[in-house]
Amino acid sequence: MEINVHKSDSRGLANHGWLSSRHTYSFSSYKNPDRMGFGQLLVINDDIVEPSMGFGTHHHDNMEIISIPLNGSLRHEDSMGNQHIIEAGDVQIMSAGTGVTHSEYNNSDTSKVNFLQIWVLPKTTDTQPRYEQQRFNSEDRKNKLQLLISPNGENGSMSINQDAYFSLINLEEGHSIDYQFYNENNGVYLFVISGSLMVGDTLLGERDGAEVSDTPSVELTADKEAQLLCIETPMK
Repeated sequence: MEINVHKSDSRGLANHGWLSSRHTYSFSSYKNPDRMGFGQLLVINDDIVEPSMGFGTHHHDNMEIISIPLNGSLRHEDSMGNQHIIEAGDVQIMSAGTGVTHSEYNNSDTSKVNFLQIWVLPKTTDTQPRYEQQRFNSEDRKNKLQLLISPNGENGSMSINQDAYFSLINLEEGHSIDYQFYNENNGVYLFVISGSLMVGDTLLGERDGAEVSDTPSVELTADKEAQLLCIETPMK
């Protein structure tokens, strides 16, 4: 098993006043030749947006874009005609395909919003743009993996144009699970949203991440009560 740890404070930092963003991988002005993505996973941005501020209308194409609010809510509009509020507990995926424009703003004029924005390269390019949003019950991930996104939308998950799998788990202190890979040729990126846990013999704290590959499974044990996002991705 190969594990490559990314400590929270090793991430790139961009502070624009209205936006504070931590970049796991190279993004915008953050250029790091050792952080150019993991397999088909290209971007993990940990964004904090000030009240009423946000990203004006901009273009994407041929990218699978996932937004996961952790605190607060986002207001989304796009060229497909979607107008939605995305709150903590919701997950959004947008397949940009042949091209889409969208905007994302903090829906509150008093509180900040913190969300993860994740980009995955698509399996097939120039597809019809698509939008999907779903609320997931936190009780369904207590000490077990809750599948959010999968290639075929299996087990109540949303679908993605890639052989990738997104799962969340809330592990109580001392509890362990084995993460079993869906595909033996995949890797998994483990991102600790809160708390701390052991990945095999490696301790990860809050907002730490780890690339795990060359193994069919990995044992996860909560050192403290932990919320963990697992992003399994093809390596080629």
